Parts: sequence; C-alpha cells; structure tokens
Amino acid sequence: MHQAALLGTAIKDAKKYGWQVPGPIGHDWETMAKAVQNHVRSLNWGHRVQLQDKKVKYLNAKGSLVNEHTVKGLTKAGKETVLTAKNIVIATGGRPKYPTNIPGALEHGITSDDIFWLKEAPGKTLVVGASYVALECAGFLTGFGLDTTVLVRSIALRGFDQQMAGLVTDYMKAYGTKFAWKHVLKRVDKLPTGELQVTWTNSQSKEDETEKYDSVLWAVGRAPETKALGLDMVGVRLNKETEKIVVGNDDSTSVPNIYALGDISEGRPELTPTAIKAGKLLARRLAEHSNQLMNYDNVATTVFTPMEYGCVGLSEEEAERRHGKDGIEVYHAFYKPLEYTVAERDANQCYIKAVCERGGEQKILGLHFTGPNAGEVTQGFALGFQCGATFSHLMETVGIHPTCAEELTKLHITKRSGLDATVTGC
Repeated sequence: MHQAALLGTAIKDAKKYGWQVPGPIGHDWETMAKAVQNHVRSLNWGHRVQLQDKKVKYLNAKGSLVNEHTVKGLTKAGKETVLTAKNIVIATGGRPKYPTNIPGALEHGITSDDIFWLKEAPGKTLVVGASYVALECAGFLTGFGLDTTVLVRSIALRGFDQQMAGLVTDYMKAYGTKFAWKHVLKRVDKLPTGELQVTWTNSQSKEDETEKYDSVLWAVGRAPETKALGLDMVGVRLNKETEKIVVGNDDSTSVPNIYALGDISEGRPELTPTAIKAGKLLARRLAEHSNQLMNYDNVATTVFTPMEYGCVGLSEEEAERRHGKDGIEVYHAFYKPLEYTVAERDANQCYIKAVCERGGEQKILGLHFTGPNAGEVTQGFALGFQCGATFSHLMETVGIHPTCAEELTKLHITKRSGLDATVTGC
C-alpha cells in the first residue's frame, strides 16, 4: 500500500519528465485491495507448502498449555488435538490494541489489521496514535487522496530519534496529512448518517472538540494475547504491566523447556526479521547444532512513511545519554535526491546524520537517513555496524554517483561547528 501511494506521486512527477498522462489521476481502492490480499494469501500458502516440504505438520488451531510438556489445540469446528513435546516454543506475536476506556472505540473503530482487508476505501479517516504503524497508515491513505488526520496525544515515533521524527511529520504535513497534536480522544459515536462523530479534548485549550469521520483507525500499540495461552497453568512468568513473557538471553522462559520468541517476549524489538533470526538460532540450539545467541544490538529498521526514514544504532538522544554531550560528534547533511530536481519537489526533509564517538577512531553509534528507498540504503550500511564501522571507514568508502546513499560517504560538517549542512554540489 505504501508502494501504491508512492506510485501516485511518481505519476505526478512523470509529467515533468515528459510523460503524457491523460486525464485526472484517480485511485481505485478495490483493485489495489484485491492485489494486496491475493499477495498475502499467496505468501501464506507458500509458507504452508514449505512446511509440508520440510515434513513439518501444520495445525490450524488455537493452542493453550495444559502442562509444561503438553499443548491442547482447538479448531474452529471444535475439534480438539493434544500434543506432547520435549520443548515448546511460543511465538504468537501480538494484536493491535483497542483502548478500553473510550466509549465506542471497539464498536466503531478499526485497526491496522483491518485496513488491509477493507473492500472499500475508508473515506475520511482519523488515525489515533503516533507510532510507525499510525504514520505509515496515515501516509498511504493520504497518498490515495483520502482526507486523513493523525491524532497525537504526546509525541510522534516515541523511541526513535526525535529530530528525524520531526522531519518525517513535517514532510507528511506538506504531503497533505493533518495532525491534531496534544489531543486526547474521549469517545466515538455513530450518527444516523453512518458517520462517526469523534470527541476529543484539546490539551492546550482544555476544551472538548468534535469532528466527523467515515473511519477511525486505532494505532495505539500492540498487545500479546497471553491470557488465552494457559501460561498460568504451568508458571510461565509474565511482566504484569505489559503482559509479555519474561525471557532470558537464550529466549528461555521461567519454565526450563518453554521458550518464547518475537513480539510476545518482553524487551524484544517488535520487528518480524528479528523474530525470524531469533527463531532460526533457537532451532539450531535446540537441535544442538550451535550455541549462538541472538544479538539484538544495532538492528536496522525503516519507517515506511511518505518520506521514508531508515536507522541503525543509537538515536542522538540515546547516544548523548550514554556518552555525554561532549562524548559524541554528529556529522550531518541536508541533500537533494536527483529524482527531485526535474520534478521540482521539496527536499527540505531529506537529511542524513551519523552519530559517532568523539575522539579516537570515532566509532559510529547511529546512522539516520530520511529520503527515497531508505530501507535499501540502511540495510547496506547496517552491515558496517556488525564490523565495528568508524567514521574513517565511512570516509574511505567510495560513493556510487548519483545516489542518495552516496551522500553518507561525503559527510563532513558537524553539528557542533554550526556550519550550514546543505549539500550544494558534487
């Protein structure tokens, strides 16, 4: 869906590159939704075929623990299956949360899980939340030409570098997404017209305000469904606040033969690739083929907002907290992607920074990039973190011209200097 929205922008840019695009540009939700849903179904089918090829028995049932070596599975038809095993791995992930204290939230709202399966466009949409899920959904809905507002209680992209978060939301505002900052939602009511009337409190004016929407999308975090797993039956320890499973470095729980992976585990990044990698390593350990543990440091990620943001390593705030303000050096640059030039697109939010240790070899602590194809750029540089990359290594790397990633190899202006960091030429 992110790609679909980017194509809309590309079609507009194409005219300035000489392409004759007839008629007004419009987007058909139904065509896109069918294509996306068919792709997801094909992925699911592919996984099942691979499991069968590897002689892994797949059971589509809801599982719960009976004891530390026994799992009971219940199908939709009510058929019960009981399985016993030496080791049990829990990797059930999480589900989007609905607020429990807001009248109408559950009855009239949808989540990010639902948005991909809607048969019709959601219309004028209020996205509640400011996580990467909230901003990604709001971004592609805006890209389809839908009136979209993001309601933010506090800050955007909590846990990410806040300067970069500001660039992302600034671009989104220029892109057409509306933001309601410092607002607390109170209730959602369905009107006789079918519209949803939303009431929120403006934290600045302290007054209640109302607005009408066609859809309200909750993106206020995800929660594990640990209560349904029977964990209390066997004594698997949970974090009482998050309801996630407490795990050790080897993904073990408080019960020696039960392990937990991915989003359901306390303190783990809520990212699919980390869960996949951790699962592979756990399988090798259980099969006694390896002793290698998962390394959760310096995991790269990308926020697929209209202006993509990729990062690996520490945020500037976290680096300063660990090393002190005088213990880090931040190299940065504002740059203009080549594809923005002819299209005359605003590049004010295209920005790169490398957060480094100050002095010595200047080990790179964090890399941050906003711009086209941020995921592709960040994935490549993430390898350097596994090799202990320094600022000197970065400067010794020859760039590929004319790419955006090349600008990382040309960083030379520090924040401390106060000099203009705008790239003006080769």
